[in-house]
Amino acid sequence: MNINLDQALQTFIAEARELLQDMEQSLLQLEHAPKDADQLASIFRAAHTIKGSAGLFGLDPIVSFAHVVEDVLDRLRDGQVLADRDLIALMLECNDHLVELIEVVAVQRSTLAAQALDHQAQLRQRLDSYRQAQAPVPPAQETAPAHATWHISVRFGTDMLRNGMDPLSFLRYLATLGELLGVVTCYENLPAAAQMDAESCYLGFEIRLLSDKDEASIAEAFEFVRDDCRLFIFAPDTPAQQYRQWLQDMGAEAAWLADALVRCGSVTEEDLLEPADEAPAAATAAPAADKVVTENKSQRFIRVRADQLETLIDLAGELITASAGAQLMARERADEDLMEATSVVAGLVEQLLDGALAMRMVPIGDTFNRFQRVVRDVSAELGKDIELLISGADTELDKALVERIGDPLMHLLRNAMDHGIEPPDVRVAAGKPARGTLRLNAFHDSGSIVLELLDDGAGLNRARILAKARERGLIGAADPSDRDLLNLIFEPGFSTAEAVTNLSGRGVGMDVVKRNITSLRGTIDLYSEPGQGTTVRIRLPLTLAMINGLLVEVAGGGFVVPLDVVHECLELPPGQRDILRQRGHIDLRGEVLPLVFLREQLALEGSIARRENVVVVKAQGQTAGLVVDHLMGEHQTVIKPLGPLFGSLRGISGSSILGNGSVALILDIPALLKTLIEKDSQRRLDSIGHSSIIRNAI
Repeated sequence: MNINLDQALQTFIAEARELLQDMEQSLLQLEHAPKDADQLASIFRAAHTIKGSAGLFGLDPIVSFAHVVEDVLDRLRDGQVLADRDLIALMLECNDHLVELIEVVAVQRSTLAAQALDHQAQLRQRLDSYRQAQAPVPPAQETAPAHATWHISVRFGTDMLRNGMDPLSFLRYLATLGELLGVVTCYENLPAAAQMDAESCYLGFEIRLLSDKDEASIAEAFEFVRDDCRLFIFAPDTPAQQYRQWLQDMGAEAAWLADALVRCGSVTEEDLLEPADEAPAAATAAPAADKVVTENKSQRFIRVRADQLETLIDLAGELITASAGAQLMARERADEDLMEATSVVAGLVEQLLDGALAMRMVPIGDTFNRFQRVVRDVSAELGKDIELLISGADTELDKALVERIGDPLMHLLRNAMDHGIEPPDVRVAAGKPARGTLRLNAFHDSGSIVLELLDDGAGLNRARILAKARERGLIGAADPSDRDLLNLIFEPGFSTAEAVTNLSGRGVGMDVVKRNITSLRGTIDLYSEPGQGTTVRIRLPLTLAMINGLLVEVAGGGFVVPLDVVHECLELPPGQRDILRQRGHIDLRGEVLPLVFLREQLALEGSIARRENVVVVKAQGQTAGLVVDHLMGEHQTVIKPLGPLFGSLRGISGSSILGNGSVALILDIPALLKTLIEKDSQRRLDSIGHSSIIRNAI
């Protein structure tokens, strides 16, 4: 029998990692709200689910340790121990150790390293002190919850064995929740030997369980296969009438089920007899099962490998290009039927690509929330009191970006805690609250996503940065602009720290942060006020895969302007090109609109079009007009990265293949506008310098 245990195990590992991540976040929230029942329930449920799922695979080290953790969480939930800072710290350590146990399974090691085993023994000892704590004596009128008898009816899916699951493992786990008073194996779906598939499961169980657990705990025993089985759970003291109604609803299976119920001892034969005086309305009674797990099938989720999704998006992108080529051919032949058919296909292909891209969009909040633990641990290490506030957690962006932005954000966060936020006594002396504040914020802006990290610390020391820059020969005698001065901290090896710590001070990291963000087609900027704090602003594209753009032509070449930054298009006043180019702007309904002549900006040769157009764009709060030859229409394009030779080309962020096989370059609008601002600033400085020379001469 070929049972794919590895596939089921990998699913368990992925789900356990997610549960432990959620458990960590709930523990951090519980530290600020010790009586939050929802967070307590979430933490207990995560530990319980991990223990149960690990038991199905015979992962005894995980089951054993999770059981001890669950015991303490149960006492915490019942109010027998308090959720103070020490217990939360212990639970966070236990969470980390469970992660380590899961990773042992993931890399297929047999056991933990010796150091980890010693740590585990210490954790068990500390947990036992909470397990052995004297519980409050309940008032005389209160009694402990009594054991009750439940009935469970389960039929496993046919693919259960192929997925690496063992039906008997569920019975073994249920036995840990109480006493199995009766078990009947049901094989009514078993086919004849000739039609039997040895890899298919045809079995089910009718189970009578004596337990003090609640319905949710019993249902969680089947959490791992809830979408692949039919499950009914009958509460203690379920009326015989409801059992009879259930049997009636089960149709052809009723005979088998009635016999199994009696053999389990859940009902008697007399209970199943229809009373002569029972009202017909009884047929409308509610089903006996308190929980029908199969109801969740309407909201089923499926895990997809990231590389398979990437392949789907790449193929959809190729379809976009092929579809554009087919539409071009149809127009050249002036075949109306073919044009209509290719138009329909193009619309469907775009929907396919949009759907595939939407599957990659995830909220940034999952990444932000992971830093709560970092802030807690690092602030304790530094002897500082720092809290992290998160906003914009629902903002979505490409999963590929989320995975790659975590490390740069981590470095910026640790740097802000070490260098930015002052110790409590220094803050109080400066008239600030003793507790420092870090803020992580995310929002959409002009087709990009902006991530902000703000601290209320001392701000960047401009004098120290300037002195260090001159010491290293990074600047000349003239003072740089404020923007250029702050950006010097992104230079390799640059550091203003007075001492090297575990967190920073070696001049390693900030240059890597900028390089990583630039590789994502993003930008990073710094804003700082002495004594008030620092803001780091990162701007990223929503996705790395494709872009909706306006296709324009300049000097015979195609260029794509991201559609999200396009506000309007207008015609350049004829005969005024030279005047407007010298002036550098145009009057747009009473407002000054700076102009970027792409032909000159990109040093393109060729004859100038008789009638040029202006594409009005807005990004990063700056509005400008791009002067182009022709407007070619909206264009959805898959982004192709530029080769290493063109990596430093300013104003170009990528390329695309058009339907006719030609290449169109994708314009980097923020970079173009930044160039415009720099030229304007230089023009003003030159003007001021020229005026100064004239005054001195006079």
